This record gives sequence, structure tokens and C-alpha cells, in this order.
Amino acid sequence: MGAEPVRGFVAVLTIDLHFPDATSLKAKRKELAPVKAYLQGRAGAAVAEVGHHDRWQRATLLAALAEGSAPRAEAVADGVQRWLDARFPQGVSVRRTLASLQDLQD
Repeated sequence: MGAEPVRGFVAVLTIDLHFPDATSLKAKRKELAPVKAYLQGRAGAAVAEVGHHDRWQRATLLAALAEGSAPRAEAVADGVQRWLDARFPQGVSVRRTLASLQDLQD
């Protein structure tokens, strides 16, 4: 009798943000901090700033959400999308990729 296969899914979100009122990198960081805190704390995501490090009004984040099922990963990603859309009604773009553990191992 073999071991039951481990099932898992990762939703990877590429998040492009625009901060039209930021006039310095310090101002951008101040606006970015609560976004990163939400993603890490409330959504349980691993987060990295991956683009536009030296631009005052732009940031690109990569967030990874790990869940035990595809529907749960999609639901958490949907919640993150709704939160971002509400917080940045004219300044956010989110691209999403969903992969299973098996996809990642092949």
C-alpha cells in the first residue's frame, strides 16, 4: 500500500501598482508598506518587490499563495484581487498563474 500523494496548489500574483501622489521613494514605500503587510499577514502570502525599485510612482510585487486545493487558492487570490481593486481603483493590475504541486515537479 503506497503513500497518498501530496496535493497542493500555488497561486502566483504579479501585482503592478501605481501611486500617482508619491513624490519620492520614501512616499512610495509608505504607501507600499500596508499592501505588503496585508498580503503577508491577512492573505498569508510570500511577497517580494520585483520591479520598479527606483521609480517613485510604480511598484511590481510578486505574491505566492499556497493552498491545499485549486478552488481554495483561487478563492484566496480572488479576495486579494478584490482588496487591491478597492484600495487602488485606478492604479492596480493583477496577473495570476495557478500551478499544482505536480505541475511544479514535472
